[in-house]
Amino acid sequence: MNSNPGPRLPPAGRRARTVKGRRAARPGAQFDGYLAPERPHAGAYDEMFAPDGMVRGPYRALYGSIAALDASDLTNRSQALDRAMVDQGITFSLSGQERPFPLDLVPRVIPATEWTRLERGVTQRVRALEAFLADVYGDRQILRDGVLPRRLITSCEHFHREAYGIKPPNGVRIHVSGVDLVRDEEGTFRVLEDNLRNPSGVSYVMENRRTMARVFPDLFARHRVRPVGDYASHLLRALRAAAAPNVADPMVVVLTPGVYNSAYFEHSLLARLMGVELVEGRDMFCRDNVVYLRTTEGERQVDVIYRRIDDDFLDPVHHRPDSVLGVAGILNAARAGNVVVANAVGNGVGDDKLVYTYVPEMVRYYLNEKPILPNVDTYRCWLPDEFDYVMQHADELVIKPVEGSGGYGIVFRPEASKKELDALRRKVRANRRGWIAQPVVQLSTVPSKVDDRLAPRHVDLRPFAVNDGKEIFVLPGGLTRVALPEGSLVVNSSQGGGSKDTWVLASRSSTSEQELDRPALGDVSTVDGVAAEQGPELSTSQQQQQQQQS
Repeated sequence: MNSNPGPRLPPAGRRARTVKGRRAARPGAQFDGYLAPERPHAGAYDEMFAPDGMVRGPYRALYGSIAALDASDLTNRSQALDRAMVDQGITFSLSGQERPFPLDLVPRVIPATEWTRLERGVTQRVRALEAFLADVYGDRQILRDGVLPRRLITSCEHFHREAYGIKPPNGVRIHVSGVDLVRDEEGTFRVLEDNLRNPSGVSYVMENRRTMARVFPDLFARHRVRPVGDYASHLLRALRAAAAPNVADPMVVVLTPGVYNSAYFEHSLLARLMGVELVEGRDMFCRDNVVYLRTTEGERQVDVIYRRIDDDFLDPVHHRPDSVLGVAGILNAARAGNVVVANAVGNGVGDDKLVYTYVPEMVRYYLNEKPILPNVDTYRCWLPDEFDYVMQHADELVIKPVEGSGGYGIVFRPEASKKELDALRRKVRANRRGWIAQPVVQLSTVPSKVDDRLAPRHVDLRPFAVNDGKEIFVLPGGLTRVALPEGSLVVNSSQGGGSKDTWVLASRSSTSEQELDRPALGDVSTVDGVAAEQGPELSTSQQQQQQQQS
């Protein structure tokens, strides 16, 4: 029997006590009131503390380090994080204004065994969705076999018939994916939604880590944290592998809508780290089904385009004719096999919120496997029985528009008035295909700094996966988003959310590098003989481009 089960939240930490001037003197005082029974969503799974106040194993070292700090230490370090984010220009767009992205000072910790399962589950899901996209834009066998209803696909706004028959050289359509996960009241990770078009946020993962390592080097010294700074290396490898097999030295570019896009910081960061050109649509043109880039040395053929532009704006020939963001004829060039668009056009049919409910069936159909990661229980309003249930229990459910994003349009039953619910019922009746409903999931909580104390705040997780056609790399950790307003379950930055650094702990037997064993992101020092900012496998032409830019 273990006589030393580990640290426990001090008794004062389980009661809301506010004795002036004493929090700084007593270890763990920052957690006063943390597990107060009257806190919002008290039944949520807390990732640091068990219900009896015992500190969970993966968080013990972190708790010891934080408990030793006083309120002024926390404030000073939190302010240092804010200054670092502002200095680096890490912002997001909220109500038309660019604001620094909030980074909470308490990291989220995921043990090695738990991450192994998440990694396997994300990989399995990406493989099944790759098979589905190849099928739905090809033979459509899954529809002929009746596993999925045909009208599910034909009624999807993001199913693009223009992409039918386009076969990528290495078969990859989902070069980058972000699978949103939530942890329910039992501590089980569930998939909330898939992001297969232009998943964003990985720049925050890398910059959060760099900033945390600078402000909290002492915390990293006590943990075997797996690094995240090599993401760009894996992305570049996957993009180069996507080129046609007869291209020995593929030219890769990152296509951005421009500086006014809310994710422009990420576009420029990834291009810089990969050592490739960051371009806008006006920088390229298509001739004879070949895409060219205008350079100071003349025209250069482009082989792979990592686009961060939505499908509707990518090719004015096939989609919106008024678009000035894309390249006219790019889809014809992709069909001719002369350029690869990553992620592929039409991927949105795979992350449609209604199609999402059928992904477990895809896993069984294409892979003959049992899904590792379960979905959040979901009611499909277009099915009569489930529609009736939603209408009768609308005041108990979270109701989401299928085409919604950024947390907009979601109706939570605690905040909805009777008038709002009646109006919502009318909307759902008018467009059953456009809505789904889910039980309220009490997202897990992690300590977050609120004023001069630490309080539970709800979080989700977006791991990023990169597919190079041979293997799927899942970045250890991903983007943890946190709902900063008390009681809020909406983690989107557009709704007042922030982020946390996500620590995946290496197993004791692991020989992988720790975070502080690697050069900091952006250092000039080398990793595996290649400059960290450049990434691996730089071609001669790419090296020349970097020299010209420097």
